[in-house]
Amino acid sequence: MNSDSNNKTAVIGFLGTTLDNGFNDKRWQRWRPTVSLGLHDELLVDELHILYSKRDKRLFKIIVDDVAQVSPNTTVIGHHVALISPWDFADVYAELYDFAAGFDFQDSTDYLLHLTTGTHVAQICWFLLVEAGFIPADLIQTSPCPRPDQADPQGRYQVIDLDVSRYDGLRERFEAEKQQHWQTLQANLVTQNAAYQKLISDIEKVATRSTAPILLMGATGAGKSQLAGQIYALKKAKANSTQGKNTLEQFIEVNCATLRGDTAMSVLFGHVKGAFTGAATSRDGLLKSADGGLLFLDEIGELGLDEQAMLLTALEEQRFYPLGSDTPISVSFQLMAGTNKDLRQAVANGEFRADLFARLNTWTFFLPSLKDRLEDLPAI
Repeated sequence: MNSDSNNKTAVIGFLGTTLDNGFNDKRWQRWRPTVSLGLHDELLVDELHILYSKRDKRLFKIIVDDVAQVSPNTTVIGHHVALISPWDFADVYAELYDFAAGFDFQDSTDYLLHLTTGTHVAQICWFLLVEAGFIPADLIQTSPCPRPDQADPQGRYQVIDLDVSRYDGLRERFEAEKQQHWQTLQANLVTQNAAYQKLISDIEKVATRSTAPILLMGATGAGKSQLAGQIYALKKAKANSTQGKNTLEQFIEVNCATLRGDTAMSVLFGHVKGAFTGAATSRDGLLKSADGGLLFLDEIGELGLDEQAMLLTALEEQRFYPLGSDTPISVSFQLMAGTNKDLRQAVANGEFRADLFARLNTWTFFLPSLKDRLEDLPAI
């Protein structure tokens, strides 16, 4: 491993739910890959980042304590991962891609990806992320003593330095995909403003890597609705290029400022026949129509508190009750929202729910108005 002698060393890897397992004192007689990283005098690990599921919290705590015994100077940092299936390539790759995108890699640290733990699918995903340049790391493979009759908790290790120049074709493919994403998002968005172009670049990264809610803030006429449509087109192109659960269906848009009185609940959540005076037939709401797709709630600051509460429930539980119904409807959709209001101030004034704002405020982007990007005037 080529590194600066003054650099720290950090290892990133999964908790080995089988290989790292052990809850009694006999575990010290066994080779455990994660603990073995701290048993080599020539391999000084300053940080050990362990990805684990919350259901394995007990094993994680034992590994933390055991690493502290064998390598007191190693800081162990846990990262929760929520894999639907550790054998589903699309699910694992998406989770590790998001992890890599959100990880604060430092130039003063040399990184090693531990391949021994985790499923074969996870190992393939780690390899792809490294060779594509998303993770600046070498690979480390730990293994037990070759003689099974000999107890050796230390085992052996090998560091693998990938020569990514051999994979220029793959890198070019990713660059071409990134350029395609940019073109999709920028279509019909005419701008010469550097700040707005940077905003579009940031949105492109989020839209292709995350399904969390996106909040677009800006004055009326800033282009929130148009941008929302372009984000949907980008998400759909990205999602539909994969298989299975990641496909994205329809785009449903509604301006919440047009929802007034008793009709707001019905429009959003639907109703059953006889739910209220005049409800001669049942009606599917927009949330049901958005199932499997993307829902854009423009001017969400105009939504009433009761509707906000039901929307929050639908987001958190992925189900809701139509008006007059005792049977919940299950839905799964991505959410975008737009507003020209200061939602923080609206929360302070009691006009907007703090818990819903916290849910929406995962990815927030402020769109500049035309008066703040005068260089775009000649092009419009």
